Amino acid sequence: MYTFIALFKGINVGGHNSLPMRELIEILENLELENVRTYIQSGNVVFQSTKHLSAGFSTDISLAVENLKGFRPGVLLFSPNEFRAAIDECPFSIDEGKLLHFFFLNEVPEEPDLESLEALKSETEEYRLVNNVFYLYAPDGIGRSKLVAKVGKAMGVPGTARNWNTVRKILSLVDSVS
Repeated sequence: MYTFIALFKGINVGGHNSLPMRELIEILENLELENVRTYIQSGNVVFQSTKHLSAGFSTDISLAVENLKGFRPGVLLFSPNEFRAAIDECPFSIDEGKLLHFFFLNEVPEEPDLESLEALKSETEEYRLVNNVFYLYAPDGIGRSKLVAKVGKAMGVPGTARNWNTVRKILSLVDSVS
């Protein structure tokens, strides 16, 4: 069995793109995926497959959601090793999980506009781009960050963000199915 992590972008946010996790589990099971586990309503999923799936399988998942729900969410697919690498490469060491955010990007940005983010960041914020993950440490809280809303545009590639608490919980889901 192969284990995978899927991170959905833009579901169950502000009353838009409603997708209850029970329905998402059904969709994934209909794609012949097994041991499907979710964490909170924002689309954090761990599952297993008898086949090794390519990153392109994320499109199959998106289309399956669209066929049932009428919208096509972005989906990023990771192997446990890829996900752990993102954790291992994190340049920040903190204990407060809501202050550190991982912006998982679809690909490595070719020409990220870090200057625009630098102009928006507060004195206490720190960030780093490592491969296809943008890490943001926001000790005053993510809700107060002026740069957080501009990360996607500055990177020039789609992605989805998770805080450190969520990243750790997803990793524990991986360990529970492996």
